[in-house]
This record gives sequence, structure tokens and C-alpha cells, in this order.
Amino acid sequence: MMKFAVKSSLFGALLLSLWSCSNNDTIRVSGEIQNPGNVKVVSFYEGDRKLDSTFIADGNRFKFERPTTQERLLTLQVGNNRYPIILEPGKELIFNVDLQNPDNYVVEGSELTQKLKEFAPLKSRIDFVRDSLQQVFTKATADMGTNDVQNLRSAMLMQFEPYFKDYTHKAVAFANKNNDLSGFYAMTTLDPEMAEAQLIAYSDKIKDQFPDNRYVNDFRVEVDKLKKLAVGQPAPEIIGYTPDNKTVKLSDYKGKIVLVDFWASWCMPCREENPNIVKQFAAFKDKNFTVLGVSLDDNPGSWMRAIEDDKLTWTNISDLKAWSSPLIIDYSIKGIPASYIVDAQGNIIAKNLRGKSLEEFLTKTLN
Repeated sequence: MMKFAVKSSLFGALLLSLWSCSNNDTIRVSGEIQNPGNVKVVSFYEGDRKLDSTFIADGNRFKFERPTTQERLLTLQVGNNRYPIILEPGKELIFNVDLQNPDNYVVEGSELTQKLKEFAPLKSRIDFVRDSLQQVFTKATADMGTNDVQNLRSAMLMQFEPYFKDYTHKAVAFANKNNDLSGFYAMTTLDPEMAEAQLIAYSDKIKDQFPDNRYVNDFRVEVDKLKKLAVGQPAPEIIGYTPDNKTVKLSDYKGKIVLVDFWASWCMPCREENPNIVKQFAAFKDKNFTVLGVSLDDNPGSWMRAIEDDKLTWTNISDLKAWSSPLIIDYSIKGIPASYIVDAQGNIIAKNLRGKSLEEFLTKTLN
């Protein structure tokens, strides 16, 4: 999941003089933590940075106050349970929860936080899917090598992709309905690999909103990084070497539609996709289309055998640096297969299309 952490320093301890602010310059949350067990404190986070904490006092009550002149999107944490809240100057949020039933919490005094509570079941479901995926992945990869780990990661992401797409659709719909910090929160929960276009569009939409909110400003900074590799942007240069040691650049292909395919001989999902790319190359190579294979191998023998075995007749290049290649950073590659389609002017026009999706896009674009 994308993390939009606040990078500027936050207050440590408050000076007593600050408590003289008016009620309209103060955010407040109080409530009761029933059956807290060994839990002694309630903590508050802004992004991933811990903002402050307060002790659970007699009667299992707690109270938190802080001077501010703007709404603050925070996470209230009790034990292992985390709850998004929005605190508004001049209003006191009442938060109550029984830790024997932590999902059934109650909030009063904040319409924005009530909206977050309505969104919570969607977030809980995708978190369950993501946590289940992580547990299976961690257990399965305990004794795996790097290549096998990457194979399993790619396979599992493809398996769970429909769940993430459905969640993205619902989160965007929620944000469109709620043009406030509750909608903003929903967008920050999206995976940038799955929802790049939606995040960029949303960041552009709220460019003039929440101008002094550090959390929102940090979100914009992170999304700006996504824009560098977004559809419509110039594709970063690629330089590699063919099996016979000739230098090839992506810019050599200006004037053609190019599928830049990041793969490796050890990547099973890549090898499984290769027959489809072979098919599309044969169908469209006479229509100003070609493929540039970019391998993340570090063993030249394995790389060349895979090219021959899979009948990859287009140009294939590599720097044989595997995951140490600068291309990993330039193209933000976190797993393979990964691909970019670049137009005749060198601009990105599509990303990570496989199977039938690749065929449909090329048919529409080249016919």
C-alpha cells in the first residue's frame, strides 16, 4: 500500500502557554476504552508519524487536545487496533470502543469521522485480503531464493488483482461522493501500482484544496513521483547490450510503437506470457510495431537459452545486473513481468498489458 508519511518535524511536548488558545483553535477527542486489558495508552498518528499519546485514566477514560486551526486527519491506535478520525477545530469528538469487540466502535460529534466509519468495512475487507496474501507469501518464501520470491510475488499479485481493482473502484466512488478529508483518506489507502491513474487524477482535482494541510501536501509530492512514469509521459531512456554485445537504446526506435518488456529467464510468469508476446509480434510487426526485451538476468547463458527456447526473435538487451540495474529505479520496477508501450514519439501510452488485454490494445491502436 502507498504510504504518505509526514516528513516535517512534529511537536514533542506542548508548552503550557499554548493551552490558552480559544476553543475554535483546538481539536479534541475523548472517550472510553472498555476492557482495555494490558493496553495503557491511546496513540495518535498523522500519516506514519506518531503525533502524540495519552494514558487511559481511571474509569478507562482518555482525553487528547492540541492547538490547531485546521482539520486534521489522524489515526487513533488502541493496542493493535487503528481507527481513522478527522478532528475539527472547535468540535470535540467522542470515541468509545470495547476491545472485546474492536470493530464495533462508536463516534459522535464529527460528521467527517462518521463518514470514515461508514468506509471502514471496505477498508477492513481489503486489509484482510492483503494480510492473508502477505502471510501466505511470507510463509512460502521463508527458504526461497531471490528469483523464486519474485516469481511467487508476481503470481500472487495477478491472482489477487481483481480484489484490488474492485476496492479501487469503490474507494474512488466514495471520494467522488465526499469532497472532503474523508474522501481524501479513502484515496490514500489505494495501492499506487494498481491505481496510478486514479491517484493522479484525484491529486489534480484537489490541487487547490487543503492548501495548508501537511498530510495532503505530502500526498501531492508522492503522486508527483508517479506522474513521471504515467501514461503520456516520455519514457526514460534505456541502454543495454544484445547477446552479441551490441549497444541498443530505446531512443533508437523513435518512429515505431514499441512494447518494452521487462522479463528474465528465471521469471515463470514472464515465460508463461512470452507465447502471447510472440503471437502479437507476429501479428503486428508489419504495422510499425516491435518489441524490445529488457532482461533482469545476471547469467548470460540462462538469458540466451531462454531467448532461443521461447523463440523471442525481436531485439533483446540486458546489462546483466539483475535487481542492481539502474533501470529498476528509472522505471520503478518492483516485480516482473512489467511492460510499457511507447509511441512513435517516445511517450508512454500503456502499461503492464498482458494476455487478451495486450492483444485488444494493439488491435485498437494499430488497426
